[in-house]
Amino acid sequence: MNCFDQTLERRNTGSLKWDFMGQKLGLHQSDLLPMWVSDYDFKAPQVVLDALTQRTEHGVFGYAERDADYYQAIIDWFVTQHDTHIDKEWVTTVHGVLPGLSIALQMLTNIGDQIVMQSPGYGSFRKIIEFNDRVVKENPLTLENGEYSIDFEHLEQCFAQGAKAMIFCNPHNPTGRVWSQQDVLKLAELCERYQVWLLSDEIWCDLTLSGQQHYSALKLPQSLNQRLIVATAASKTFGLSSLRISNFIIPNEELRACFVRRLDAHGMDVFNSLSMVAATVAYQHCAEWLEQLKQYLERNIERLQRFVELELSGTGVKFLPPQAGYLAWLDCRALGLTDSDLEQRFIDSGVVPSMGTAFGKEGSGFVRLNLGCPETTLQRALTCIKHALV
Repeated sequence: MNCFDQTLERRNTGSLKWDFMGQKLGLHQSDLLPMWVSDYDFKAPQVVLDALTQRTEHGVFGYAERDADYYQAIIDWFVTQHDTHIDKEWVTTVHGVLPGLSIALQMLTNIGDQIVMQSPGYGSFRKIIEFNDRVVKENPLTLENGEYSIDFEHLEQCFAQGAKAMIFCNPHNPTGRVWSQQDVLKLAELCERYQVWLLSDEIWCDLTLSGQQHYSALKLPQSLNQRLIVATAASKTFGLSSLRISNFIIPNEELRACFVRRLDAHGMDVFNSLSMVAATVAYQHCAEWLEQLKQYLERNIERLQRFVELELSGTGVKFLPPQAGYLAWLDCRALGLTDSDLEQRFIDSGVVPSMGTAFGKEGSGFVRLNLGCPETTLQRALTCIKHALV
């Protein structure tokens, strides 16, 4: 059996996705199938589990620091996976992407400043902007012929009107769009022209699917990378989200020094030894595991695509297959339902999605589904969805 086919019982493990639907969503039915939180229902790679076991058996968990293997694993991974060269000195380490982005906003902008994010866009970006007393400036994506694109004319207006920073999701959540080299270059040129800080969240980059090419902002020429911070992590790639470790890669030496001082000011200068072991070993030894995972995810995406074409053909529902990641962005606007009615249809059928409105007003009429699950789980979900929408 393929290791990704194994169905694991995640209830009663402290899983946000499986155990906290009541607390977070007010849903207390025990038989609901959660497809909302973006984490896997797969085991982490066995070589990572073995390394963690070996580390815990040692039994001493004093203060730990990143060693040479940790840095080299990251450097080698970017070269082999993304044809991107980074210097060891560029790498800073944070307890998660969102904490790091929040600290960057505090460091680079002032209360009341406008921060650009795209819409639809990851809802937690909005949260950290607003909770830090900054103002969200939305740059709505354009949807034409089943593909999202950046409205650069509107984006330039946002910058010209005084926005101080932009959080850029590359590849994009929730749509799964992989931005082209031309897109990233044009965006960076605008940031440089208007002196806007570019915070590029590239946590989905390792999950770029067949036929697509991720272009990291770390490939930008030096003339365009001096106002750049790139956030990455092994967590989405290898199913390590709760181990809470990410890397903020900053080419500009002065900017990097300021960021490290801000981390120190928050007491974020001590690192989790288990997190470092897991990330190091994953980057060193799990490239083949990742290829097998992406093939499995692509089959799940193809199953959903066939299902929409064959079983939902009369509903007008459209599926926009992701170019990266394992999140399905379903366009249900043709059903003519309110967002609350659409959500209730799914829940009544037994499936809990993320509603598109959580990603901004441009997400109205859409739902996001997590396909990072065994085929049997997906098949059960599709049966439920057919009852909900047909």
